Amino acid sequence: MSADGFAAAVPGLADLLADAVAGGASLGFLAPLDREAAAHWWRAQLPSVADGSRTVWVCHGPDGLSGTVSLTLEQKANGRHRGEIVKLMVHRDARGRGLARALLAVAEEAAVRAGATLLLLDTETGSAADHLYRAAGWTRYGIVPEYAADPDGALQDCSFYYKRLD
Repeated sequence: MSADGFAAAVPGLADLLADAVAGGASLGFLAPLDREAAAHWWRAQLPSVADGSRTVWVCHGPDGLSGTVSLTLEQKANGRHRGEIVKLMVHRDARGRGLARALLAVAEEAAVRAGATLLLLDTETGSAADHLYRAAGWTRYGIVPEYAADPDGALQDCSFYYKRLD
């Protein structure tokens, strides 16, 4: 998505993020997350979208954006072979249809085209996303206890994953 397209998508991305947090997704935010705070976070990502270090994909549903995923590519010289999958989320009304798996596949394919050979991500241990990543061939390399608070403020374990893109 271009920087202009991204800027235009911010309202829908904000709605999606607020819905995900309200649904209990651990995305770095505490509940309640209002739409303006979510939009502010997305607008802060514009420079990285504009410089190409972050790519954002969205899926549209009948009621607006139904899903998104981002790929960030490492800018340090010694890490340009790797990227990170961030903010994979699907609206609660669109879950259970394979959208998260499809978004993940799109980001993985883009990483390969960009020359990345290694991807990383983290997620709340035991979450639906945790199960998705294992099913999609990712390797868990560790669990950190009480790594981050969930939207209700309770500390949760976090699983860290990698995937080689050979």
